[in-house]
Amino acid sequence: MVITDKTRKILWGRAGNRCAICKRELVVDATATDDEAVIAEECHIVSSRPNGPRYDSSYPQEKLNAYDNLILLCRVHHKMIDDQYENYTVNILRQMKVTHELWVKRKLADISKPKPAKLRRVKVNIPAYLARLTTGKEVLDLVMYACAFSTDHDELKSQREVELVGSFLQNVRDLIDLSDVLEPMHQVKESYDLTRSLEELEHAGFFVFGGREIQRLEGGIPSEPSDWPIAILSVLRRDNDVIMHANLDDLRRLS
Repeated sequence: MVITDKTRKILWGRAGNRCAICKRELVVDATATDDEAVIAEECHIVSSRPNGPRYDSSYPQEKLNAYDNLILLCRVHHKMIDDQYENYTVNILRQMKVTHELWVKRKLADISKPKPAKLRRVKVNIPAYLARLTTGKEVLDLVMYACAFSTDHDELKSQREVELVGSFLQNVRDLIDLSDVLEPMHQVKESYDLTRSLEELEHAGFFVFGGREIQRLEGGIPSEPSDWPIAILSVLRRDNDVIMHANLDDLRRLS
């Protein structure tokens, strides 16, 4: 009785194309001039030959080529276990096979279950300061194609201030959501409207500052890390101590 195609598929599938001892891949990639090379051997745990390693005359003949009596190895380790059969006994090889197949199953489970997605701050990408924004185009350039939006504002003292600051930040939030589909004509119009909003805020005693931080998105699908740009906006009263107490160089950058 020969090894059936079904038995071979089960053996290779559960072994994950790896040697049960060294974990080496058992199909070597093709080169520019040659085909792939198969370096695997489907090895008997109990030999099918009377003078073979680990031969057992009491072992059922019909099971010699069955899955339970086979282990997938590279050629080096096939030679090793057959030459050193007193050390590599039937029980040891069966345990190696079980351990290896569990290892393959766990590795595949790790691949199928991506790590939870998380954002990581990168120190060099954290803005040292927020620059003052005086035109709508500066605001639009800051928020276009951002993946997230971080806002802050001074304590507001009237319903008018709430409406003024709130509508400005909400409008910017909406622009982030629409940035992928915003046509050039609409970008020009939004820039114009944002400039008018900045003028209203300044007339009411507020300055707007902004910056952009690139965080790293890790985990999830796809698993490769990717950039996660965050637009930062802060609406401060023009007499806020954060501005008034900044050093001269910072004031030049903020103004």
